[in-house]
Amino acid sequence: MSKVSLTSKKPKLSFWQIWNMNFGFFGVQFSFGLQQSNMSAIYKYLGATESEIPILWLAGPVTGLIVQPIIGAMSDGTWSPKFGRRKPYFLVGAIFASLALIFMPFSSSIWMAAGLLWILDAANNVALEPYRAFVSDKLNKEQHSLGFLMQSFLTGLGSTLANFTPAILITFGFFALTDTMENGIPVSTYWAFFIGAFASIATILYTVFTTDEYPPSEEELLRMKAEKAEGNVMSRIWNGIVDAIKVMPLTMKQLMPVMFFTWYAMFCYWQYLTSALSLSLFDTLDQNTEGFKQAQVLTGQMNGTYNIVCFMLAFALVPIALKIGAKGVHVISLILGGLGLLAIPYLSIDNVLFHIGSIPIYSLYLYTIGLGITWASMMAMPYQLLAGSIPLEKTGVYMGIFNMFIVVPMIIQIFTMQYFVYDLLGQNPINVIRLAGVFLILGGLFTLIVKEDNSEISTS
Repeated sequence: MSKVSLTSKKPKLSFWQIWNMNFGFFGVQFSFGLQQSNMSAIYKYLGATESEIPILWLAGPVTGLIVQPIIGAMSDGTWSPKFGRRKPYFLVGAIFASLALIFMPFSSSIWMAAGLLWILDAANNVALEPYRAFVSDKLNKEQHSLGFLMQSFLTGLGSTLANFTPAILITFGFFALTDTMENGIPVSTYWAFFIGAFASIATILYTVFTTDEYPPSEEELLRMKAEKAEGNVMSRIWNGIVDAIKVMPLTMKQLMPVMFFTWYAMFCYWQYLTSALSLSLFDTLDQNTEGFKQAQVLTGQMNGTYNIVCFMLAFALVPIALKIGAKGVHVISLILGGLGLLAIPYLSIDNVLFHIGSIPIYSLYLYTIGLGITWASMMAMPYQLLAGSIPLEKTGVYMGIFNMFIVVPMIIQIFTMQYFVYDLLGQNPINVIRLAGVFLILGGLFTLIVKEDNSEISTS
């Protein structure tokens, strides 16, 4: 175990050391990618209607709201010379996520799938939250940008492979588009989830075995021992979260509306893209038609493509952030993504731009450029803006609280979409995608009010 402590001057890590410590992020995002592209379709195969879809996505934001602040506070107070501080949470989360991914395609009812999604999202959140704090634990401030953008790169890579896996399995002849299981779910979807289960556990194990954690200082160890001796762990965790919220930094408060509009928008996009494409391109919302099945495959391809853009541009954002600041990058990125979503109803699969192997690239793919830039920025720039404003010893709990800025908009989206917004939009999934585009642009405009400290941005 390294003699460097959390509070001492941390050494500069190499690119591959930063890669190793973040590699498990790939598996977590592979799992999220499978959810984003397939859960709405799975629910419809099991008999859900369009109006029921939002409430069935409730698992993600609620488990994030509950799990991440608690896990953040718990990991701040955890230390084992053998297992470390954050790594035990990575591993437990990955194990349960892998099990949920394996069982998901065998769902026999809507509520079985919804229950498994609750387990899957809770497990992914257990693994995800400590990863944000891991960057602050391991890297000096000059390398924070590289650490968070590495996570952005791996987010794009993991989600890309997750989204393209069904299309690859079909394109290379392993399965036909019409091959389905008894519950109506395509066989290609089952194998994609099985591959995701392997990726989730394997990449986390790679990080666990290749990366050490810095121990707490003697002073912090004494504090941890005193808190454990006092007992009442949950009370301590709750009080720690409440106290942190009371003294929340100004930068964090200013990011609230930015996070609200961007994550409301992304939840609209993930829930309704398949239906929007099915209606726009094939004039149907019937999940039993070949057009709907093709729209599901297209959803994976579109999401995979915007994630390709994400991981290709993630590192390119570092020097741009150095020039114009994290805030400037985020403003431009959100506006580009919003314009991309607004363009979706006007794009098609009739016009083939070129081929990659046997996969045709349609004009529809054009919107993914803007959305990919948005996603790369969303996975890094808000955390870059936040990292310098929070105390090091409270990194876990503040990163967990910051996740509330993601999940609360999702919960609001679910209930507003379920009960009146979908009706106001004419019960038309295409209009939901348009609303998402407008909200991304609004998120970009609200970013302009955020104050940032450019001194932490570095190309190191």
